[in-house]
Amino acid sequence: MGNRIEIEYSRWLMPGIATKREVEMTHAETDERLERLEALVRRDPAGRGLISSEADRGVLCAGHLSGAVKSLVENPGPVVILTGFFIPHANPAAAETDGPPGAVTLGRVLSGLGHQVVLMTDEPCRGGLLASARAAGLDDVPLEVVPLAGASQWCHEFLSRRQQGDGLKHLVAIERVGPSHDLDSMTVQPREGAPPEAEFLERVPNETWGCCHNMRARVIDEWTADVSVLFDRLNEFCPGAVTIGIGDGGNEIGMGAVPWEELVARLPGDHSARIPCRIATDWNVLAGISNWGAWSLSAAVALFAGRVDLVEPLSLDWQYELVERLVAEGPGVDGPSGEAVVGVDGLSMDDYLVPWSGIRGELGLL
Repeated sequence: MGNRIEIEYSRWLMPGIATKREVEMTHAETDERLERLEALVRRDPAGRGLISSEADRGVLCAGHLSGAVKSLVENPGPVVILTGFFIPHANPAAAETDGPPGAVTLGRVLSGLGHQVVLMTDEPCRGGLLASARAAGLDDVPLEVVPLAGASQWCHEFLSRRQQGDGLKHLVAIERVGPSHDLDSMTVQPREGAPPEAEFLERVPNETWGCCHNMRARVIDEWTADVSVLFDRLNEFCPGAVTIGIGDGGNEIGMGAVPWEELVARLPGDHSARIPCRIATDWNVLAGISNWGAWSLSAAVALFAGRVDLVEPLSLDWQYELVERLVAEGPGVDGPSGEAVVGVDGLSMDDYLVPWSGIRGELGLL
Protein backbone atom coordinates (compact mmCIF):
# COMPACT_ATOMS: atom_id res chain seq x y z
CA MET A 1 0.00 0.00 0.00
CA GLY A 2 1.50 3.27 -1.14
CA ASN A 3 0.15 5.75 1.39
CA ARG A 4 1.14 5.56 5.04
CA ILE A 5 -0.79 6.76 8.03
CA GLU A 6 0.93 9.00 10.53
CA ILE A 7 -1.65 9.72 13.21
CA GLU A 8 -1.32 11.17 16.67
CA TYR A 9 -3.11 8.18 18.14
CA SER A 10 -2.69 9.43 21.71
CA ARG A 11 -5.22 12.20 21.01
CA TRP A 12 -7.90 9.55 20.57
CA LEU A 13 -7.20 7.26 23.52
CA MET A 14 -10.04 6.65 25.94
CA PRO A 15 -9.23 5.60 29.52
CA GLY A 16 -9.53 1.86 29.96
CA ILE A 17 -9.83 1.18 26.24
CA ALA A 18 -6.25 0.88 25.04
CA THR A 19 -2.76 1.95 25.95
CA LYS A 20 -0.70 4.20 23.72
CA ARG A 21 1.63 1.30 22.92
CA GLU A 22 -1.32 -0.88 21.92
CA VAL A 23 -2.48 1.53 19.23
CA GLU A 24 0.73 3.26 18.18
CA MET A 25 2.25 1.20 15.40
CA THR A 26 5.20 1.52 13.13
CA HIS A 27 4.60 2.43 9.52
CA ALA A 28 5.20 -1.19 8.55
CA GLU A 29 2.71 -2.49 11.11
CA THR A 30 0.14 0.08 10.03
CA ASP A 31 0.48 -0.85 6.38
CA GLU A 32 0.26 -4.54 7.26
CA ARG A 33 -2.97 -4.17 9.25
CA LEU A 34 -4.59 -2.09 6.52
CA GLU A 35 -3.52 -4.53 3.84
CA ARG A 36 -5.11 -7.40 5.73
CA LEU A 37 -8.34 -5.50 6.31
CA GLU A 38 -8.48 -4.46 2.67
CA ALA A 39 -7.71 -7.97 1.40
CA LEU A 40 -10.77 -9.24 3.24
CA VAL A 41 -13.09 -7.05 1.14
CA ARG A 42 -11.21 -6.86 -2.17
CA ARG A 43 -12.73 -10.11 -3.36
CA ASP A 44 -15.55 -10.67 -5.82
CA PRO A 45 -17.06 -14.15 -5.44
CA ALA A 46 -19.93 -13.33 -7.81
CA GLY A 47 -17.53 -12.02 -10.47
CA ARG A 48 -19.70 -8.96 -11.12
CA GLY A 49 -17.59 -5.96 -10.18
CA LEU A 50 -14.28 -4.25 -10.73
CA ILE A 51 -12.35 -6.30 -8.18
CA SER A 52 -12.52 -9.40 -10.39
CA SER A 53 -10.51 -7.52 -13.04
CA GLU A 54 -7.54 -6.83 -10.78
CA ALA A 55 -5.83 -10.18 -11.30
CA ASP A 56 -5.37 -9.35 -14.99
CA ARG A 57 -5.20 -5.54 -15.02
CA GLY A 58 -3.76 -4.62 -11.63
CA VAL A 59 -5.05 -2.96 -8.49
CA LEU A 60 -7.22 0.15 -8.73
CA CYS A 61 -6.98 3.02 -6.24
CA ALA A 62 -4.12 1.56 -4.22
CA GLY A 63 -3.64 3.44 -0.96
CA HIS A 64 -7.07 5.07 -1.00
CA LEU A 65 -8.36 3.19 2.03
CA SER A 66 -5.29 4.39 3.92
CA GLY A 67 -5.94 7.99 2.90
CA ALA A 68 -9.60 7.84 3.85
CA VAL A 69 -8.79 6.38 7.27
CA LYS A 70 -6.12 8.99 7.93
CA SER A 71 -8.48 11.82 7.07
CA LEU A 72 -11.37 10.57 9.21
CA VAL A 73 -9.20 9.85 12.25
CA GLU A 74 -7.26 13.12 12.14
CA ASN A 75 -10.18 15.41 11.30
CA PRO A 76 -13.23 14.70 13.46
CA GLY A 77 -16.25 16.86 12.81
CA PRO A 78 -19.44 17.03 10.77
CA VAL A 79 -19.73 14.24 8.19
CA VAL A 80 -22.45 13.47 5.67
CA ILE A 81 -22.88 9.83 4.63
CA LEU A 82 -24.81 9.57 1.36
CA THR A 83 -26.22 6.30 0.03
CA GLY A 84 -29.16 4.72 -1.77
CA PHE A 85 -29.38 3.00 -5.16
CA PHE A 86 -32.94 2.55 -6.43
CA ILE A 87 -33.82 -0.53 -8.49
CA PRO A 88 -36.83 0.42 -10.66
CA HIS A 89 -37.23 -3.02 -12.26
CA ALA A 90 -37.38 -4.79 -8.87
CA ASN A 91 -40.37 -6.51 -7.29
CA PRO A 92 -41.19 -4.28 -5.49
CA ALA A 93 -39.31 -1.30 -6.90
CA ALA A 94 -37.07 -0.32 -4.00
CA ALA A 95 -33.60 0.57 -2.79
CA GLU A 96 -31.06 -2.21 -3.05
CA THR A 97 -29.54 -3.82 0.03
CA ASP A 98 -26.02 -2.70 -0.87
CA GLY A 99 -25.36 0.77 0.55
CA PRO A 100 -27.57 1.52 3.57
CA PRO A 101 -26.11 -1.23 5.82
CA GLY A 102 -22.60 0.00 5.09
CA ALA A 103 -23.65 3.60 5.67
CA VAL A 104 -25.09 2.93 9.11
CA THR A 105 -22.13 0.76 10.10
CA LEU A 106 -19.83 3.68 9.33
CA GLY A 107 -22.28 6.03 11.01
CA ARG A 108 -22.19 4.01 14.23
CA VAL A 109 -18.40 4.09 14.41
CA LEU A 110 -18.02 7.75 13.50
CA SER A 111 -20.76 8.80 15.93
CA GLY A 112 -18.94 6.90 18.65
CA LEU A 113 -15.79 8.86 17.85
CA GLY A 114 -17.58 12.17 18.23
CA HIS A 115 -18.19 13.03 14.57
CA GLN A 116 -21.48 14.82 13.96
CA VAL A 117 -23.03 12.36 11.51
CA VAL A 118 -25.77 13.19 9.01
CA LEU A 119 -27.27 10.41 6.89
CA MET A 120 -28.49 11.35 3.42
CA THR A 121 -30.40 9.70 0.59
CA ASP A 122 -33.06 10.64 -1.94
CA GLU A 123 -36.85 10.22 -1.88
CA PRO A 124 -37.04 6.77 -3.53
CA CYS A 125 -34.49 5.31 -1.09
CA ARG A 126 -35.72 7.04 2.07
CA GLY A 127 -37.49 3.98 3.47
CA GLY A 128 -34.47 1.75 3.00
CA LEU A 129 -32.04 4.04 4.79
CA LEU A 130 -34.54 4.83 7.54
CA ALA A 131 -35.06 1.11 8.23
CA SER A 132 -31.31 0.53 8.34
CA ALA A 133 -30.73 3.50 10.64
CA ARG A 134 -33.39 2.29 13.07
CA ALA A 135 -31.96 -1.23 13.05
CA ALA A 136 -28.51 0.22 13.76
CA GLY A 137 -29.72 2.28 16.71
CA LEU A 138 -29.17 5.59 14.92
CA ASP A 139 -32.67 6.98 15.52
CA ASP A 140 -31.22 10.27 16.77
CA VAL A 141 -28.94 10.81 13.76
CA PRO A 142 -30.37 13.38 11.32
CA LEU A 143 -31.64 11.99 8.01
CA GLU A 144 -31.63 14.37 5.04
CA VAL A 145 -33.76 13.40 2.03
CA VAL A 146 -33.03 14.90 -1.39
CA PRO A 147 -36.16 15.44 -3.51
CA LEU A 148 -36.28 14.16 -7.08
CA ALA A 149 -37.67 17.47 -8.32
CA GLY A 150 -35.35 20.41 -7.78
CA ALA A 151 -32.52 18.26 -6.44
CA SER A 152 -29.75 20.58 -7.59
CA GLN A 153 -31.32 23.59 -5.90
CA TRP A 154 -31.88 21.56 -2.74
CA CYS A 155 -28.22 20.52 -2.70
CA HIS A 156 -27.12 24.13 -3.18
CA GLU A 157 -29.28 25.22 -0.26
CA PHE A 158 -27.97 22.36 1.88
CA LEU A 159 -24.38 23.44 1.27
CA SER A 160 -25.33 27.02 2.07
CA ARG A 161 -26.83 25.91 5.40
CA ARG A 162 -23.67 23.97 6.21
CA GLN A 163 -21.56 27.01 5.38
CA GLN A 164 -23.59 29.19 7.72
CA GLY A 165 -23.65 26.52 10.43
CA ASP A 166 -21.13 23.90 11.51
CA GLY A 167 -19.55 23.40 8.10
CA LEU A 168 -18.55 19.98 6.85
CA LYS A 169 -15.34 17.98 7.25
CA HIS A 170 -16.23 14.91 5.18
CA LEU A 171 -18.72 13.91 2.50
CA VAL A 172 -18.90 10.13 2.01
CA ALA A 173 -20.82 8.39 -0.79
CA ILE A 174 -21.46 4.65 -0.43
CA GLU A 175 -22.93 2.75 -3.41
CA ARG A 176 -24.44 5.96 -4.74
CA VAL A 177 -24.83 6.16 -8.51
CA GLY A 178 -23.56 9.34 -10.14
CA PRO A 179 -23.68 11.02 -13.55
CA SER A 180 -21.70 9.51 -16.39
CA HIS A 181 -19.01 11.28 -18.37
CA ASP A 182 -19.43 13.81 -21.12
CA LEU A 183 -16.56 14.54 -23.47
CA ASP A 184 -15.21 17.38 -21.35
CA SER A 185 -15.16 15.45 -18.07
CA MET A 186 -13.46 12.50 -19.74
CA THR A 187 -10.74 14.55 -21.42
CA VAL A 188 -9.71 16.43 -18.25
CA GLN A 189 -9.14 13.28 -16.18
CA PRO A 190 -5.52 12.73 -15.09
CA ARG A 191 -4.00 9.94 -17.19
CA GLU A 192 -0.86 8.85 -18.95
CA GLY A 193 -1.08 9.75 -22.61
CA ALA A 194 -3.79 11.46 -24.62
CA PRO A 195 -7.49 11.07 -23.81
CA PRO A 196 -9.28 8.59 -26.14
CA GLU A 197 -11.68 11.13 -27.61
CA ALA A 198 -12.47 9.19 -30.78
CA GLU A 199 -13.34 6.01 -28.88
CA PHE A 200 -15.49 7.97 -26.44
CA LEU A 201 -17.47 9.65 -29.22
CA GLU A 202 -17.91 6.35 -31.00
CA ARG A 203 -19.09 4.38 -27.98
CA VAL A 204 -21.01 6.90 -25.85
CA PRO A 205 -24.10 8.47 -27.47
CA ASN A 206 -24.31 12.12 -26.50
CA GLU A 207 -27.90 11.71 -25.29
CA THR A 208 -26.52 9.53 -22.47
CA TRP A 209 -23.86 12.03 -21.36
CA GLY A 210 -24.29 13.07 -17.75
CA CYS A 211 -26.92 10.42 -17.05
CA CYS A 212 -26.97 7.95 -14.18
CA HIS A 213 -26.80 4.34 -15.35
CA ASN A 214 -27.30 1.00 -13.69
CA MET A 215 -24.95 -1.90 -14.45
CA ARG A 216 -27.15 -2.84 -17.41
CA ALA A 217 -26.38 0.62 -18.85
CA ARG A 218 -30.01 1.62 -18.42
CA VAL A 219 -30.56 5.32 -17.65
CA ILE A 220 -32.20 5.65 -14.23
CA ASP A 221 -32.40 9.44 -13.88
CA GLU A 222 -36.17 9.21 -13.45
CA TRP A 223 -35.67 7.50 -10.09
CA THR A 224 -32.40 9.15 -9.00
CA ALA A 225 -31.94 12.61 -7.49
CA ASP A 226 -29.03 14.52 -9.01
CA VAL A 227 -26.68 15.15 -6.09
CA SER A 228 -23.66 16.12 -8.21
CA VAL A 229 -23.80 19.71 -6.92
CA LEU A 230 -22.77 18.44 -3.48
CA PHE A 231 -19.46 17.25 -4.89
CA ASP A 232 -18.94 19.79 -7.66
CA ARG A 233 -19.33 22.79 -5.34
CA LEU A 234 -18.46 21.40 -1.91
CA ASN A 235 -15.22 23.30 -1.47
CA GLU A 236 -16.82 26.62 -2.42
CA PHE A 237 -18.99 26.33 0.68
CA CYS A 238 -16.85 24.15 2.95
CA PRO A 239 -13.17 24.75 2.11
CA GLY A 240 -10.95 21.83 2.95
CA ALA A 241 -13.76 19.28 3.16
CA VAL A 242 -12.67 15.81 2.06
CA THR A 243 -14.72 13.52 -0.17
CA ILE A 244 -14.71 9.72 0.02
CA GLY A 245 -16.37 7.35 -2.43
CA ILE A 246 -17.05 3.65 -1.87
CA GLY A 247 -18.12 1.49 -4.79
CA ASP A 248 -17.81 -1.79 -6.62
CA GLY A 249 -19.05 -1.43 -10.18
CA GLY A 250 -17.79 1.78 -11.81
CA ASN A 251 -21.05 3.73 -11.92
CA GLU A 252 -20.79 5.04 -8.37
CA ILE A 253 -19.73 8.47 -7.13
CA GLY A 254 -15.97 8.39 -6.65
CA MET A 255 -15.15 6.40 -9.78
CA GLY A 256 -14.16 9.54 -11.65
CA ALA A 257 -10.82 9.03 -9.88
CA VAL A 258 -10.14 6.27 -12.43
CA PRO A 259 -9.65 7.11 -16.13
CA TRP A 260 -12.77 6.36 -18.17
CA GLU A 261 -10.98 4.00 -20.54
CA GLU A 262 -9.54 1.95 -17.67
CA LEU A 263 -12.97 1.34 -16.20
CA VAL A 264 -14.41 0.52 -19.62
CA ALA A 265 -11.69 -2.07 -20.19
CA ARG A 266 -12.64 -3.78 -16.93
CA LEU A 267 -16.42 -3.75 -17.32
CA PRO A 268 -18.33 -6.40 -19.29
CA GLY A 269 -20.97 -5.72 -21.92
CA ASP A 270 -21.29 -3.86 -25.20
CA HIS A 271 -22.51 -0.70 -23.46
CA SER A 272 -19.92 -0.59 -20.67
CA ALA A 273 -18.56 2.71 -22.03
CA ARG A 274 -21.73 4.49 -20.91
CA ILE A 275 -21.54 3.39 -17.28
CA PRO A 276 -18.52 5.06 -15.56
CA CYS A 277 -19.36 7.92 -13.21
CA ARG A 278 -17.57 11.22 -13.84
CA ILE A 279 -17.40 12.37 -10.20
CA ALA A 280 -14.02 11.85 -8.57
CA THR A 281 -13.54 11.84 -4.82
CA ASP A 282 -10.38 12.56 -2.88
CA TRP A 283 -10.33 8.92 -1.80
CA ASN A 284 -12.10 6.10 -3.62
CA VAL A 285 -12.42 2.81 -1.73
CA LEU A 286 -13.10 -0.27 -3.84
CA ALA A 287 -14.48 -3.60 -2.68
CA GLY A 288 -16.31 -6.62 -4.06
CA ILE A 289 -19.49 -5.21 -2.49
CA SER A 290 -19.81 -1.59 -1.43
CA ASN A 291 -21.04 -2.52 2.05
CA TRP A 292 -17.78 -4.42 2.46
CA GLY A 293 -15.81 -1.31 1.57
CA ALA A 294 -17.71 0.60 4.25
CA TRP A 295 -16.95 -2.22 6.69
CA SER A 296 -13.22 -2.02 6.03
CA LEU A 297 -13.25 1.75 6.44
CA SER A 298 -15.28 1.55 9.66
CA ALA A 299 -13.04 -1.11 11.17
CA ALA A 300 -9.81 0.63 10.18
CA VAL A 301 -10.96 3.96 11.61
CA ALA A 302 -11.93 2.28 14.88
CA LEU A 303 -8.63 0.39 15.01
CA PHE A 304 -6.38 3.37 14.39
CA ALA A 305 -8.40 5.59 16.69
CA GLY A 306 -7.85 3.08 19.48
CA ARG A 307 -11.60 2.41 19.74
CA VAL A 308 -12.09 -1.19 18.70
CA ASP A 309 -14.76 -1.29 21.43
CA LEU A 310 -17.04 0.58 19.02
CA VAL A 311 -17.06 -2.41 16.67
CA GLU A 312 -17.48 -5.08 19.35
CA PRO A 313 -21.31 -4.88 19.57
CA LEU A 314 -21.64 -4.94 15.77
CA SER A 315 -21.85 -8.71 15.57
CA LEU A 316 -22.64 -10.98 12.62
CA ASP A 317 -26.22 -11.13 13.88
CA TRP A 318 -26.29 -7.32 14.00
CA GLN A 319 -25.20 -7.10 10.36
CA TYR A 320 -27.74 -9.76 9.40
CA GLU A 321 -30.52 -7.80 11.06
CA LEU A 322 -29.58 -4.64 9.15
CA VAL A 323 -30.29 -6.39 5.85
CA GLU A 324 -33.29 -8.32 7.16
CA ARG A 325 -35.03 -5.19 8.41
CA LEU A 326 -34.09 -3.20 5.31
CA VAL A 327 -35.84 -5.80 3.14
CA ALA A 328 -38.87 -6.07 5.42
CA GLU A 329 -39.38 -2.45 6.40
CA GLY A 330 -37.71 -0.35 3.69
CA PRO A 331 -38.56 -2.13 1.57
CA GLY A 332 -35.28 -3.28 0.09
CA VAL A 333 -34.28 -5.72 -2.64
CA ASP A 334 -31.26 -7.63 -3.84
CA GLY A 335 -29.75 -5.55 -6.64
CA PRO A 336 -28.95 -8.16 -9.33
CA SER A 337 -32.15 -10.20 -8.98
CA GLY A 338 -34.51 -7.41 -8.01
CA GLU A 339 -36.16 -9.74 -5.52
CA ALA A 340 -37.10 -8.96 -1.93
CA VAL A 341 -34.75 -11.57 -0.49
CA VAL A 342 -32.42 -11.25 2.48
CA GLY A 343 -29.14 -11.09 0.60
CA VAL A 344 -26.76 -8.58 -0.98
CA ASP A 345 -25.49 -8.37 -4.56
CA GLY A 346 -26.62 -11.89 -5.37
CA LEU A 347 -24.90 -13.46 -2.37
CA SER A 348 -26.52 -15.47 0.38
CA MET A 349 -26.14 -13.98 3.83
CA ASP A 350 -23.68 -16.71 4.79
CA ASP A 351 -21.36 -15.67 1.94
CA TYR A 352 -22.03 -11.96 2.41
CA LEU A 353 -21.00 -12.04 6.08
CA VAL A 354 -17.67 -13.84 5.54
CA PRO A 355 -15.61 -10.60 5.28
CA TRP A 356 -17.21 -9.16 8.43
CA SER A 357 -16.25 -12.30 10.31
CA GLY A 358 -12.69 -11.86 9.06
CA ILE A 359 -12.64 -8.16 9.96
CA ARG A 360 -13.81 -8.89 13.49
CA GLY A 361 -11.10 -11.52 13.76
CA GLU A 362 -8.48 -9.02 12.61
CA LEU A 363 -9.66 -6.68 15.37
CA GLY A 364 -9.43 -9.47 17.94
CA LEU A 365 -13.20 -9.66 18.43
CA LEU A 366 -13.79 -13.37 17.80
